[in-house]
Amino acid sequence: MPLSEPFLIYGATGYTGRLLARMARERGLRPVLSARNEPRLAALATELGLEYRVAHLESGLDEALRDMRAVVHAAGPFGATWRPMVEACLRAGCHYLDLSGEWAAIEGVRQYDREARARGVMLMPATGFDVVPSDCLALHVARRLPGARRLRLAVSGLDLISRGSVKTLVEFAGQELRVRRNGELLGLPPGSLQRAFDFGAGLRPCLALSWADLSTAWYTTGIPDIEVYYEANPLLRMNLAANQWLGGLLGSSAGRAWLELFTQNLPEGPAEAERVGRHGHVVAEVEDGVGRSARGRLRTPEAYHFTCVTSLAITERVLAGDVEPGFQTPARVYGPDFVLTLPGVTREDF
Repeated sequence: MPLSEPFLIYGATGYTGRLLARMARERGLRPVLSARNEPRLAALATELGLEYRVAHLESGLDEALRDMRAVVHAAGPFGATWRPMVEACLRAGCHYLDLSGEWAAIEGVRQYDREARARGVMLMPATGFDVVPSDCLALHVARRLPGARRLRLAVSGLDLISRGSVKTLVEFAGQELRVRRNGELLGLPPGSLQRAFDFGAGLRPCLALSWADLSTAWYTTGIPDIEVYYEANPLLRMNLAANQWLGGLLGSSAGRAWLELFTQNLPEGPAEAERVGRHGHVVAEVEDGVGRSARGRLRTPEAYHFTCVTSLAITERVLAGDVEPGFQTPARVYGPDFVLTLPGVTREDF
């Protein structure tokens, strides 16, 4: 990629941000790295031989985005970080990509759709494992069954999790489970939806979560009833139990302060040796109102690795001018088969 096509990675010193920066360098890209911690940022930039710009979300973003064509925003939890970056991108005329898996943050980004269209800026949240494979699979099965009214998505392969992802789960403490009904988001008691899905090796129990696809799949497919499930691994079960029994306490300011202190003592993320050889799996099921259904299944590389692959593949398209101004979702712009252009992905209908 020529040096005349720069892009910014913000949050480059975080766990996923570092993986993203290293992969970008390996692909021959020349991103500019940005974060608020200058010593850590300078060390990473020196290691990779890249330019860096120190910036805080409260100040310095305009200078960090100077001459940038696009930003990959990797600093979460996105519920607290998306707004200043989106507003800075609109001022700078810079295309916005992020790694969010949070439905509320995605709905927030969508509020800027009209302004983004007027400024010729594309706003595309959730360009990682959340939600590129599930968004592409949802659109694929939806096209197999025109008129579908219900969509269920299920994800497996997230038993390894970074400190940042745990902080995102903390954001949901004390909150209702969300689903989409008749196009509207509806709250239900935590743990009230459980279902089994076949990820390729028999049925596995899954729990419904309030995740990004509740928003992205709605805007991509137009299907009005949507539920999102994750395989019921020990971490998810523990989080659900805490939310059911201690939700009110954990949702208080004192409870959140305790959770923040707890997460600071967790490892930053899984080691490379732990991630090697693992895979992610996504299942999508659609139904219409007269008993017809369609199903599909995707297998991807490990989630953190694949997040970097999908985000950089979309970044390269953006830098090449393949954009649609306004709020967008990955599969709506790049199609259901976009995910199949990426290495290590297989899809089957069943």
